Order: sequence, then structure tokens, then C-alpha cells
Amino acid sequence: MDQVLAQISPFEAILNSIVLFIPKLVVAIIIFLATLYAARLGFKFVGLALEKRKVDPELSLLLSRVTQIAIIIFGTIWALSTVNFDVTGFVAGLGIIGFTVGFALKDVAENFVAGILLLLQQPFDIGDAVEAGGYSGTVTSIEVRTTTIRTWDGLLVLVPNAQVYSSPITNYSKVDKQRIRLNVGVGYESDLEKVDAVLLEVVDQLSGVKDDPAPFVAFNEFSDSSINCTLYFWIDTSEAGKLGTTDDLVKGIKVAFEREGINIPFPTQTVYMQNKV
Repeated sequence: MDQVLAQISPFEAILNSIVLFIPKLVVAIIIFLATLYAARLGFKFVGLALEKRKVDPELSLLLSRVTQIAIIIFGTIWALSTVNFDVTGFVAGLGIIGFTVGFALKDVAENFVAGILLLLQQPFDIGDAVEAGGYSGTVTSIEVRTTTIRTWDGLLVLVPNAQVYSSPITNYSKVDKQRIRLNVGVGYESDLEKVDAVLLEVVDQLSGVKDDPAPFVAFNEFSDSSINCTLYFWIDTSEAGKLGTTDDLVKGIKVAFEREGINIPFPTQTVYMQNKV
């Protein structure tokens, strides 16, 4: 037997290796192609299943994509092992490379992880009015690296997810009511009971004001030129907005005070002058 192997030339040995390798390669290719097909089916299946359960679209897309990638990774490892590829060493090498790249791209990795957490926890959805990452506006998209917010000024800001996740998030769209307060100053000669009644009358004419908790006025300060009070009331956010309601409120108070003869003072100073002989 050894004599027969010794008689085989190097070229024949390579040819024999190729002949033996070809069937394994064909099987590996078939496995890989089947993996790609299975990954596509898995993506669609998970997406449809989550859609039937009325899962948030962003989370549904994330889970579908994770399923697709997991199937591709599993099938690729299976295909490589079929051709006697050192999968263990390859995975170990990928781990070392991944650690090195992850350390070098620390900020990118943080934003990616924060994006995954935001999609899982869902503190806000697309279209919500929020204050997050130091910006206020409407959320237009949520990606794995950035969250896009269209500010009240119309600017489109891409905020890193790590910045969004690590800062306080205020979601104005998740509440069904919001409290509005307005500071008002009246002259010292004013009848405070009348001021109280006029302010509540103006609030009663606004749309979207809730009866419970009831609106109320609290007088709280004797300032240099006025007695100051704060008007408190709640609005139904599905019927009225804070900016529009505050605008109508200020206009209504000015008209009502002028009609009732209630003075809104402005800061004044009295200067006494003395002539010295």
C-alpha cells in the first residue's frame, strides 16, 4: 500500500484531494443556499407573527432581523464545518477581532446597544412628541444607531441613541392630560375675589379643559408692583395642546381684565429728590 502511495505523483495527489473535496463543497453550497432561503422565510414568518400580535413595528423589525441574522450565522457555520473548516479557530478569531474593533469603536457599540434597548423598552414610538437627548420635537425614526427628532423649529436632528438612553425622556404623547400653569400679576388695589372669579371664567371658556382636577387660583406673592398669583388647570391632550391653550388663555385674560377694570401693573419705581442748600 505504501508503495502504491509512493508511486502517486504530487499532481495526482492534489487531483485526488480535489475530487474528494468537490462533493463536500457541493453540500456546503447547498446548505448555504438553503440557509439564505430559510433566513428569508424566518424574517417574513417572525414579522407576520408579531404583526398579528400587534407588536410595535420597530420592535417587530428588530426581532425579524435578529432571527434572519441568527439563521444565516448558524447555516454558515454548518456549511463551513462540512468542508472540514476549523470553525472553532475561526469563531475564536472573530471574537478577538470583534473585541478589538468594539474597543476601537466604543461609541458606535454604545449607540448600537442603546438603540436595541430603546427598541425593546419602547419609551416612545414614531410620531410621539418627546423631549429626549436634549432636544424637543416629534420622533420621525428610530434606528439602531440614532434616533431622528424633528424639532419644533422644523430642524431634523439625528441624536445618538446613547445620548437619548442616558438622559431623561419626556413623552408628551403618552399622557392623556397635562397641567398648565400661568403666573398673573394684578394691582394692589384689585379685588382678589373678583380676580379669582374672572380667571376661572376665562379658563371655563377654553376647549379641552378638564373638570377633574378642577381649575384653581393661588395667590402667592406680594411683589414690588403687583400681587402675584398662579392659575392652575388640566387639559385633555387629545383635544387641546399646551401652546395653543396658553395663547388663548393669555389673550382671554387681557380682554377680561380690561372689561372688568382689573389693572395689570408694570414695574415702576418712585424716585424722591431732595434739594440741599
